[in-house]
Amino acid sequence: MLKFARNPNSFVYRHRRLLFSLFLIIVIPLIVCLIWWLTRPESTPVRRIKQTFLQDIITLDSAVSRLQTDIRAKRPAAIQESFKRARLAYKRLEFISAYYSPETTRALNGPNIPEVDDDLRVNEPQGFQVLEEMVFPEVATDAYPGMLHTANVIRSNVNRLRKISETNELTDSHIFDAMRLEVFRIVSMGITGFDSPVAFHSLPEVASALSGMRDQLARYPSGDGNNAKMAELDSAFDAAIAYIRKSSDFNAFDRLEFIKYYANPLSSGLLDAQKALGIPVFTEKRLLSASARTLTDSGAFDAGYFVNFEEQAMTAERIALGKMLFFSPVLSNNSGRTCATCHQPGKAFTDGEPRSFALGFNGMRVSRNAPTLLNASFQAAQFADSRVTFLEDQASDVIRNPEEMHGSLPDAVAALSRQPGSRKLFEEAYPDGVNESNLKNAIASYIRSLSSLDSRLDRHFRRSENLLTAQEKSGFNLFMGKAKCATCHFFPLFNGTVPPAYLETESEVLGTPATAEGKAVDPDLGKFMLTKREPHRYAFKTPTVRHVALTAPYMHNGVFRTLEEVVDFYDRGGGNGLGFNLENQTLPFDKLNLSDSEKKALIAFMKIL
Repeated sequence: MLKFARNPNSFVYRHRRLLFSLFLIIVIPLIVCLIWWLTRPESTPVRRIKQTFLQDIITLDSAVSRLQTDIRAKRPAAIQESFKRARLAYKRLEFISAYYSPETTRALNGPNIPEVDDDLRVNEPQGFQVLEEMVFPEVATDAYPGMLHTANVIRSNVNRLRKISETNELTDSHIFDAMRLEVFRIVSMGITGFDSPVAFHSLPEVASALSGMRDQLARYPSGDGNNAKMAELDSAFDAAIAYIRKSSDFNAFDRLEFIKYYANPLSSGLLDAQKALGIPVFTEKRLLSASARTLTDSGAFDAGYFVNFEEQAMTAERIALGKMLFFSPVLSNNSGRTCATCHQPGKAFTDGEPRSFALGFNGMRVSRNAPTLLNASFQAAQFADSRVTFLEDQASDVIRNPEEMHGSLPDAVAALSRQPGSRKLFEEAYPDGVNESNLKNAIASYIRSLSSLDSRLDRHFRRSENLLTAQEKSGFNLFMGKAKCATCHFFPLFNGTVPPAYLETESEVLGTPATAEGKAVDPDLGKFMLTKREPHRYAFKTPTVRHVALTAPYMHNGVFRTLEEVVDFYDRGGGNGLGFNLENQTLPFDKLNLSDSEKKALIAFMKIL
């Protein structure tokens, strides 16, 4: 409280009420205004980031409008330049758009292939990637109506993004999370040509994405002890952008050097800066850890993520029980068959056969090649046709299959309950002991434990020294670039689990031949047998390339016995390169034109995985 002079003749004493009123009327409002000015919404980093983001959307809209104008005027060279400028504008805002509005972002820049959604609706592709194939390498004279329609759809989706974004509430934690995920997107997709497969304009687009993040990052304060971390991060952005911009040749770009010396320090620096600013890092459970510094960190990926219920999480006791069951014939009614019959540890948990022998042999074989179980936990779908989601369901499917285990879960539970040693293992692993659910979960827990992300490539990224030969480095850059392998086998898992969220596992239509002679497509319809949707005819889940040196023969039917044969098949353009004329082939059917030395380098790289 205000204390006034006690002298009754003083001015202050005689006018104390007036002074107190003036204090309330003038001083306190000034203090309130000052507090509001310092903390007003427009002055916080996320508010300014949102304002810039909305302005970037307006810039993107203007760029697409220019593209529409050039298409109407039928000016091929101008159309190509306008297209490039429009997608450069999109890339500046991609990190926020993809994070907060993933569906709209997919509509803007998703792959140029039809998508079958969860309700089995076939959604035709739209967006920049569709338009790119109309515009590059040349503008077809009869393509103008289709180009204009696609550009109109793009602009409609830009407007949709603007409306959605106006009501989105951004937070500091989400912004930094989005920035690190964008760096991971750049590493795993941007530099591979995933979303610029025809124009090969990926490198300038990566530079634009990095510039957009750097400029938005400037909204955060660099003082109060944060100066060093923010300065380091700003330098990391500048270095990465400069390295990209000095590389004009898509095929010659050194992706290995960029990831190790530019992208990894960038994602690490973002995490350090976030912590220095006192912004919380998410702790929620994800396949790719929310606190991963790089994609090649030890422990960056959680092998226990894809479980149906939290109570099914891996434990040491469950893994040990699952290992016992994996090698036990009790699952096949003691016919002598075990899981290890087709998934042998010495062969990277495959069996070396084109297609595994069916139970009882007699020359009969199961319908498909036995895949490796190593790193199976890093996939959101199981089996070549992706018919189940969880490894528990895969285990029960195999146990019941008359060609594989020809077993019975109830019979296996009854038999295991009669074995004191087995019963004890179940009781140590589960409160409710032996039952079907626990049996499946134990096997799945063992398979989830078979994670292996410590190849020489991984160690090369984690250490300062060089652990790769010149040929292996060349092979990595080919895999991630010219050979287009990484546009389906995504870095660093090298399977079809889509970055940067790694929550969805893709299937592809390659046109795999029935025999090595390549005269006809294999008759196995793959995922189509489940969905009856044309995009899935001959579609199979993209497997991991890790441990590929040990998993011959290759493809879902084991048609290729060597990696040389596999590389030749891709080099020729898959099934359509062999003349199969599959309308839904997702593998680019143009030839890769790899030289003999490039093929050898590619194989040398795959062997180190």
